[in-house]
Amino acid sequence: MSSSTDPLLHLITRAEALLGRLEAVLPHPLTDPDWAASIAFRYRKRGGSGVIEPVRHVAPIRLGSLVEVEPQKARLLRNTQQFVDGFGANNVLLTGARGTGKSSLIKACLNEFADRGLRLIEVDKADLVDLPDIVDLVAERAERFIVFCDDLSFDEGEPGYKALKSILDGSVSQASDNVLIYATSNRRHLLPEYMKENLSYQHLENGEVHPGEVVEEKISLSERFGLWVSFYPFSQDEYLAIVAQWLRGAGVPEEAIAAARQESLVWALERGSRSGRVAFQFAKDYAGRHHA
Repeated sequence: MSSSTDPLLHLITRAEALLGRLEAVLPHPLTDPDWAASIAFRYRKRGGSGVIEPVRHVAPIRLGSLVEVEPQKARLLRNTQQFVDGFGANNVLLTGARGTGKSSLIKACLNEFADRGLRLIEVDKADLVDLPDIVDLVAERAERFIVFCDDLSFDEGEPGYKALKSILDGSVSQASDNVLIYATSNRRHLLPEYMKENLSYQHLENGEVHPGEVVEEKISLSERFGLWVSFYPFSQDEYLAIVAQWLRGAGVPEEAIAAARQESLVWALERGSRSGRVAFQFAKDYAGRHHA
């Protein structure tokens, strides 16, 4: 009896161990996080399965801290206000020069409306293939969700491209009314553009010009964003105004801010950019030295 039972028990034990290893590597259905833990969340892959994790320390940036982007701020604020109020609002593509405040503006809008139920889920480009699962998970919740894709661009054939395109428009599984996509990019059309593609344009006898199929495909994704918000490089005066704003926020007195002008210009020259990001980095360094 024991001789026949022992091999059976051994087989059962090995089978259970194998099932345990398989469960660890097989993808699991997406589950709800603790939605009360934060106002911002990140979607991450863990062992082949997707997990939505709360962001413990959300950037405290406010709309009033962002200067020299007033037109862009007004457009995004209006769209987000409509969304939070339950009225019609568009998915948004923020494009333009690097370091001009595209991501900061989205974070500031989150902080502006968080007490009214606005939440943000950051999704990396590589994980956009799971976007339908994220939308389905939050579809029945009372909160309003911004799915945030930062620094978005695609190379040819990336799977996330088609997933995003489908969820924005043209798919049977569109986003629910409580979800919007906010994306930032340095590329207006989100895909690399090549000189050879200009050869596909058709020039008609009446003077009209029509893009070829390759160009149309590249334009089609960005066209699915209902609202485009464009950002431009800052002039010297705009850069100095941004530096002054960050220094005031750091508690630096006005006479010290005036004295920092030349140093801030040298800082920008060394980095080859007068972006808002460079202005913030200088202000952090200068304020630290001033207070020390």
